[in-house]
Amino acid sequence: MTSNSRNSIPLLLVLALGSCGQPDSAVTSADEADLVLRNGKVLTIDADFSIHDTVVVNAGRIVATGDSSLAERYRSDNVVDLQGKVLMPGFIDSHTHIRGRPQRYIELSEVTSIAEIQELIGAKIEEIGEGEWITGYGWSEDELGEGRRPLRPDLDAIAPNNPVILTRAGGHSAVVNSLALDLADVTLATPQPDGGVIERGQDGQLNGIIRERQEIVGRLVPDSTYSELIASLEVNLNALLAKGITSITDASKRPSEYAMWEELYGTAELPLPRSALQFQWFDPVAINALKEQVGDGDDFLKIGPIKVFADGGFTGPAAYTLEPYVNQGEYRGYLNMPEAELVAHLNEIHDAGWQMGIHAIGDAAIVLVVNTLADALERNPRDDHRHFLNHFSMRPPELTMELMAEHDIHITQQPNFTYTLEGRYAENLDGWRLQHNNPLRSPMDHGITVAISSDILPIGPMVGIYAAVTRRGMSGTVYGPDEAISMEEALRAYTATGAFLNFEEEVKGSLETGKFADMIVLSEDILSIDPDRIMEVTVEQTYVNGKLVYSAE
Repeated sequence: MTSNSRNSIPLLLVLALGSCGQPDSAVTSADEADLVLRNGKVLTIDADFSIHDTVVVNAGRIVATGDSSLAERYRSDNVVDLQGKVLMPGFIDSHTHIRGRPQRYIELSEVTSIAEIQELIGAKIEEIGEGEWITGYGWSEDELGEGRRPLRPDLDAIAPNNPVILTRAGGHSAVVNSLALDLADVTLATPQPDGGVIERGQDGQLNGIIRERQEIVGRLVPDSTYSELIASLEVNLNALLAKGITSITDASKRPSEYAMWEELYGTAELPLPRSALQFQWFDPVAINALKEQVGDGDDFLKIGPIKVFADGGFTGPAAYTLEPYVNQGEYRGYLNMPEAELVAHLNEIHDAGWQMGIHAIGDAAIVLVVNTLADALERNPRDDHRHFLNHFSMRPPELTMELMAEHDIHITQQPNFTYTLEGRYAENLDGWRLQHNNPLRSPMDHGITVAISSDILPIGPMVGIYAAVTRRGMSGTVYGPDEAISMEEALRAYTATGAFLNFEEEVKGSLETGKFADMIVLSEDILSIDPDRIMEVTVEQTYVNGKLVYSAE
């Protein structure tokens, strides 16, 4: 990987940008430094949550944090007056999904109506022509003015001659139009797929919604070109810096995709965050071969834990629950594979020596996964395995959390789901289960290590922090206030704990001597702001390796 990729930065960001590569040397003189940031409120996120005034950076690493006397002790040509603003470690999103997008794709995460979706489809048809596939991602019925999901007739009305598949936010269901169903030969006679649902409307006809198994249609979408994917991947990764995200774990990739990311990180013109890629265990030979080839990667790109899907999600709904969903008979969701196969799968990966990040949303899925991991660890103990559960959306029985603490099974959770998926929880859960969705306080009190991440619902960290501290949904309703955590705990979970999950706590996650100078400046004091205004806090500057890679100005 060349250093040139991190030296070529567009002027639209800042003129002072430079290399984001790994430092080659320590401080050459006790009195010299590349960067001094002073007169701020520096949240180090160290073990004591120390707050200082000044940070000194040299060769991409933190040299010192302390009081204002550091600004006199170290000489630098680059001294930044923070004017009292909060400086803290960059956010580490330990469970997200970033990818390149083809020309046929439309972004739906900001749409507010079905009519707007139709307008975007119509514009895309004008751009690429009739007959071409149209794909998209990010719609949520909870965000749409019509108060319902887009359905097959809505897509047919605007795109009778283009096959369309639009994936819901969260990725656990999609809506398709009639032409897409016809091309995939999906009819009323098509058997329900294992672990998924082809929905019918009240009229008995296919309504276009496919839950969990939308690939029965999506498999027909033509492959994207390499050039369009790598170009948009660069843009999408760069956009994370404006949100203060300086490191990510991308939670579902194939080994073959690593080469594109490696090329991008070797040639990128835009600054990029640090990335770890999780692979699913579909091809262990390819995964192990890639590991032998790249080893631990480098400071910007590495292989992360193995990803396993235990069950579905609540946007289906298909999360696997101990008790039935509200008003759905005995329906309790699905496992992603037969139980015996899942148990064997988890044991195989554990025995192969890999760390796992396991998608487990429903309480029944959590119980099964934790019991399996506990048995595997007792049968084949491994020091510091750091297996963790992605999501942990439903609070499981006390015994399960006790097992997790006993066997050091961790969590990366998305409290932002409490906000953005409020409607899905309220529709499918009730009582204690609804109140304790996405629990934070209870697992922490059991001694479980909990990180916070986004799963791109939405990707901005402030929504997750807001929900973690206030437990409010989009409506303003508070769910299970006993599961709220403090602002200090939320910030640590979104920084230092994310680094810990990837065995990187010695190099990032806090502003301590010797660690990467990955830092952000906030518009307001997040420690003292009215909790109801947390989502108004913005990122004014982002630094990676001590280099300014984003400025709001």
